[in-house]
Amino acid sequence: MKNLAELLKAHPFFEGMDEDQLELIARCGENGIFNAGDHLARENAPADQFYVIRDGRVAVESYVPNYGSLCLQTLHNGDVFGWSWLFPPYLWTFDGRALDEVHAVRLDGKCLREKCESDPQLGYALMKRFARIVTDRLHTTRVQLMDIYNQQKPALDRGQ
Repeated sequence: MKNLAELLKAHPFFEGMDEDQLELIARCGENGIFNAGDHLARENAPADQFYVIRDGRVAVESYVPNYGSLCLQTLHNGDVFGWSWLFPPYLWTFDGRALDEVHAVRLDGKCLREKCESDPQLGYALMKRFARIVTDRLHTTRVQLMDIYNQQKPALDRGQ
C-alpha cells in the first residue's frame, strides 16, 4: 500500500515536485472516499481544503436562481478540485459533487498555508501549479461562452 507522499508523487498535479516538498504536503493530507451525490464543497462555505482526485468524477456546479444547479465542468482522475483555500476570504466559489464513487486525497488548506508561509519555495511551487489550473479553466470557460454566444447570434442576411 502506498503512503500519501507516493500517491501525490504519482498524481500529474505534483509532477516534478521535490520529494521533501511532497513529504511536507502529505503531512497535511488524508485519503477520502465520497459516494455518488456527496458534496466535497458547498458554495460560500468555508474552504479549508482541496482535493486531488485519484479516481471518479466530480461535478463543479453553481446554483442559478430559478434554474437550480448548473454543471460548469466535470473533473476526473488526475484533476484537482479547489483553489479557494489559497485565497482570502477562504470561501468556496462553487459546489463540488461526486458523480460516482470518488477516491481523493483531501489536503488541509490551513496546514498548507502555514507550511507555505514558512517555506516560500513550497508556496511558489504550489502557486505556479494552481495558477496553471486557474488559467486552463478560465480558457475552457471562454471557449464554452464563445460556443454559446455563437449559437445564439442571428445569421446575417448578406443580400442587404
